[in-house]
Order: sequence, then C-alpha cells, then structure tokens
Amino acid sequence: MHVKTGDDVVILSGNHRGERGKVLRILKESGRVLVEGVSLRVKILRKTQANPQGGTVEREMPLHLSSIALWSEKAGRGVRTRIERAEGKSIRVGVPCGTKFD
Repeated sequence: MHVKTGDDVVILSGNHRGERGKVLRILKESGRVLVEGVSLRVKILRKTQANPQGGTVEREMPLHLSSIALWSEKAGRGVRTRIERAEGKSIRVGVPCGTKFD
C-alpha cells in the first residue's frame, strides 16, 4: 500500500478531484480507502434500541486507491512514492521532491 491510516492525501480523479483529507480507514480486500470529509453520502439509519430516533447521518464512502496520492507540502501537490530501505526500515519517499513520509 502506498498510503497508511492518518496520511494526508489528495484526490486525483472523479467528482472530488483536487480535494484533500486524511485517510481514516483502509479496506485492503477491496482496494479502497475512506478519506475524511470526501465523498460524503447521506445514510438513513433504522430505529434500533441503541438508536431509538433513527434518522440520517452523513458518512464517507470509499474511494479506490488508484485515485488518491500522498500530499507533499514540499511539492505543493500529490506525489507518487517509491520505497527506500534505510537502516533495515522501509521508508516512503516522494518521487519528484524527495519528501520522506515515514
């Protein structure tokens, strides 16, 4: 995976192109991620004992991994990353700018 939970990312394609947010959750089996404040949909909640009122809630919907990139302050845009090995650890490095993300 080129992103981790908590990373700041930018959306590359789709209706939300150019929007930025933090990665909330990664869904490995489907290759998708939830990004905070992006791709919001209204979800209708059924009445239950835990939630007797029911109602509507705005929730983030998953985006495909290929449509997001890590945000680099140094480059001022989303960047591709490569993996470098240093001192026995894997470090993500931005390709055009050299920003270290880990």
